[in-house]
Amino acid sequence: MRKIALGTPFQCLTYSLLLLPILLLTIYFLAAFPNPPETVYLYPGLSSLPLSCKSWKLYPEDFYQGGAYASFPYGKTRYFLMGPHDGKKIVLIHGLSVPAMIWKDVAPNLVARGYRVLLYDLYGRGYSDGPQTKYNSNLYITQLALLMQHVKWDKAVLVGVSMGGGLAAAFTASFPDLVEDRVIIISSAGLVLTSDMSRTTKIMSLPLVQTLTSSLVAQKFLQHLTDSSNDTAPVDPLQEIVRLQSAHLPGFNAAISSSLRDGPVRGEYRSFSSSVWDARKLLIIHGTNDNTVPYKYAAMIQTALPQGCQSEIVTIDGGGHDLTISHPETIVNQIDRWISTP
Repeated sequence: MRKIALGTPFQCLTYSLLLLPILLLTIYFLAAFPNPPETVYLYPGLSSLPLSCKSWKLYPEDFYQGGAYASFPYGKTRYFLMGPHDGKKIVLIHGLSVPAMIWKDVAPNLVARGYRVLLYDLYGRGYSDGPQTKYNSNLYITQLALLMQHVKWDKAVLVGVSMGGGLAAAFTASFPDLVEDRVIIISSAGLVLTSDMSRTTKIMSLPLVQTLTSSLVAQKFLQHLTDSSNDTAPVDPLQEIVRLQSAHLPGFNAAISSSLRDGPVRGEYRSFSSSVWDARKLLIIHGTNDNTVPYKYAAMIQTALPQGCQSEIVTIDGGGHDLTISHPETIVNQIDRWISTP
């Protein structure tokens, strides 16, 4: 008769009982002592470039009066505070790629009319740091909330252009107590449909392209192209500053790509339809020849607003996307009218 080996199962059970406490103790320590959060890597802004770089001529650090830096958890922010201390407070928010210089013909004229103006470079643009993170609405609205706290502003009128319009809507919906009852958006994004985005824009938003364009090899190639360009040929300052940022700031291309994918360029219907607009007035300024954010989005934004919001669309016939550059006097007059009208 064959004998049954009873020792093997009992040995397995014994080993299991011995190993179980060790396994449970290991799990406990892994759960109780997780790895500390990684520090966010910060790419430097334009101030890190040598003085020989063309950016210093196009957009110097002292481009506006009252320039300073504020340090926040996701890097330092370059801002400018101008105008009389007792003036009505206005925050100017730029768009996707051009930093605060986009307001060069608007900000000084608002100051001349007695307004207290705050403008700044969004993360990843101009002289602000470029954190290696997701560039979504939460990042941008937190930057502005911290900046307003830094300059000790309790409330302000928001004026946003392009992506800055979508950001103004997101900020108003999230921090209504920091926003006055008047908001102005110009050539505003925020509701852009994927079908209206160009093929180049869609390609730029791909994570793989973000990684490639931020690589050292791509940066060196772009720098070669910008450095070898003809210095005597006339250039568009806006296009040139975008080109220089793309070539010399490692965080710029990543910021643009992530913003197109995750930022307030699109997906802000909830912000525009929020009940916080019931107690506010929104001025929508848009050009009929805007090829970046088509004119139809002005009506789409107005339709998204709750019924209690007082809104108005100002149409700029023949106006393109960069209305603050092409029609600065009209923009200043409309801002002044909207704020001054009871």
